Amino acid sequence: MKAIIYCRVSTDKKQQETSLQRQCEELFQLADRHGLTVVTSIEEQESGYEINRDGIFKMLDLFSNGEAQCLLIQDETRLGRGNTKIALFRQLQKLGVSVLTSTHDGELELSESDSMVLQIVGIVEEYQRKIHNIKIKRGMQRAIKQGYNPTDNLKNISNAPGRERLEVPIEDIVRLRDKNLTFSEITTTLKGLGYNISKATVHRRYQEYQEDRKSIDK
Repeated sequence: MKAIIYCRVSTDKKQQETSLQRQCEELFQLADRHGLTVVTSIEEQESGYEINRDGIFKMLDLFSNGEAQCLLIQDETRLGRGNTKIALFRQLQKLGVSVLTSTHDGELELSESDSMVLQIVGIVEEYQRKIHNIKIKRGMQRAIKQGYNPTDNLKNISNAPGRERLEVPIEDIVRLRDKNLTFSEITTTLKGLGYNISKATVHRRYQEYQEDRKSIDK
């Protein structure tokens, strides 16, 4: 398994360089003991409460790209503190990353309180997804009830929902607007049909359409 070593100290004092070096050495030894291949070693001198760290984003990019599957840290506080720690552990959880620490000489053992918080966060995210899907469904049902037929102008309806499309279905935006749907409802309806489009884009394109119509009428 491929691993990333992450080391952090919170100040820029000269003596902290020794701490970084010691962390790094311990984690290379940890990797050897567990038969892991180290892809890269990241060292930072940043506050654990700060989430905007170059090393963190480099690490997450590597995991997202599948270039490593395991994170090696001295202990949980090296990754972060407070809400930043929870947010980062949740992100690693979602990416399926294993976390090993030199303190435990193996798999990270989170405290009962941290485990509970992560569980709650996971439940909240699941309900957020459910609410989002319900909003899309309700928007579609309202549009159809108002007489909207999604097969009239949508060329790519067979594509998977959520797939990004370059074209913006202005005809559908206009027809839905004419049926008194709000821009928010139009956006959720189009997203349900697979158009990755924002409310701002829907509003802008509708305004552009109206301006073009005025120019033609003149």
